[in-house]
Amino acid sequence: MSDLLTRDEYQAIARSLTFPENAFIDGGYRPVISGKTFTSTNPATGVALAKVSACGSDDVDFAVAKARESFDDGRWAKMHPADRKDVLIRFAKSIKRNARELAVMESLDSGKTIFDCETVDIPETFHCIKWHAETIDKLYNQVSPASDDHIAMVVREPIGVVGLVLPWNFPLLMLAWKIGPALAAGCSVVVKPAEETSLTALRVAELASEAGVPNGVLNVLPGGGADVGEPLGRHPDVDMVSFTGSTTTGRRFLNYSSESNLKEIVLEMGGKNPCIVMEDAENLDIVASHIVNGAFWNMGENCSATSRLIVHRDVKDVLLEKVVAHAREWPIGDPLDPETRVGTMVSKAHFDKVCGYLKKLKGENIHLGGKSVDGVFVELTVVDVASNDDTLAREEIFGPILSVITVSGFDEAIRIANDTEYGLAASIFTANAKRAIRGARALKAGTVTVNSYGEGDITTPFGGYKQSGFGGRDNSVHAHDQYTQLKTIWLDLADDADEAVD
Repeated sequence: MSDLLTRDEYQAIARSLTFPENAFIDGGYRPVISGKTFTSTNPATGVALAKVSACGSDDVDFAVAKARESFDDGRWAKMHPADRKDVLIRFAKSIKRNARELAVMESLDSGKTIFDCETVDIPETFHCIKWHAETIDKLYNQVSPASDDHIAMVVREPIGVVGLVLPWNFPLLMLAWKIGPALAAGCSVVVKPAEETSLTALRVAELASEAGVPNGVLNVLPGGGADVGEPLGRHPDVDMVSFTGSTTTGRRFLNYSSESNLKEIVLEMGGKNPCIVMEDAENLDIVASHIVNGAFWNMGENCSATSRLIVHRDVKDVLLEKVVAHAREWPIGDPLDPETRVGTMVSKAHFDKVCGYLKKLKGENIHLGGKSVDGVFVELTVVDVASNDDTLAREEIFGPILSVITVSGFDEAIRIANDTEYGLAASIFTANAKRAIRGARALKAGTVTVNSYGEGDITTPFGGYKQSGFGGRDNSVHAHDQYTQLKTIWLDLADDADEAVD
């Protein structure tokens, strides 16, 4: 990624953009059968960006039929692995060539800062597609230990037609997390982007087609959950659904599966992630910078956000001073200004939801923020809560609100950290190596970071325990597992004469 541009330069790019509006099915843009549309709006300005096709169940049927046709005739699934790899690498390079256009489009559609889009989301999207492409001819099948009279092969086969249902907080990156391994495995996919953030998924599908992904293999259907998500989840010719979003919606896909064809379901859902800081944590200034990044990156609209700070009473006051100081270095404002670190909430509805939590704050407990700004922004907020039973400590807010819980010891910190229905991510800061390892093992979360905030990288699996995850993991070679079936092929080598004697 080249150096960041100026605000005026980004605004000039924004004015030059042509936004995709129709669904992408069978290798091209197509109007929806009903002719219905919805308006995609810039949440920072309220200005309409595009009238986007609002797909319905008829469009789902058509897209699934095209995906099934492309899968069954083997135009992608049976392509030589090296050739499939070459196509996906061309696709990744096309994303990189169009990175700036995609970054601006993503920022306009979601309220994300151009800083994050340019430095994180688009580079990671490119890297994810390329990484999974490179694994295609490096994942080997297996031969099980068997007698001299048998050979038993364990082979992977693409699972078939896959529904991919995306969230609105990381539109492009979550698209890459799913289509990367799904396409690498040889599946044909039907993508449902979030209604709030459909534009970049449509544009990326066009880039994939231009790079050589065959018609019918990658389809994108914008629209609402009831109109696209549910028909996709219930469709008898969809073999698997991978969903990222709220736990409430994730439960519905389990119901859709049980009430239809028992399709495979993989869910990556919510989190109420703890960050434990013990009294022996080193360099509290660095600790504070990690806490601020973990709590407020992407406006807190992040399932792995560290929204609960569980801090030892001996270091609490000093740490919070440093947290507040670092948070004040994150300017709120125009998402297209590269100096801005905090953009807008994704929609008016979500803004209202987050503001509802601000109303629960008690003034004497607020260390920072606590207010909304200009009807679209929410201040970075740090607030003490009386206990882990407080609403602010229990519910996933999905906004820039950090709840602070005071503890007196290690065991109490671990107990409170695990006292949640979620289990996606957790962090622990301590200078004691034994305590760090004990804590990492004791925390019930899919990713635990020690003396840092993060989610690992493309090589490490990402997903959660308890109500944060179900059925599989994103990222790493383990992500390929959810898009494949395992088949045993048993070969009998025994001589017929020997068998007759036996």
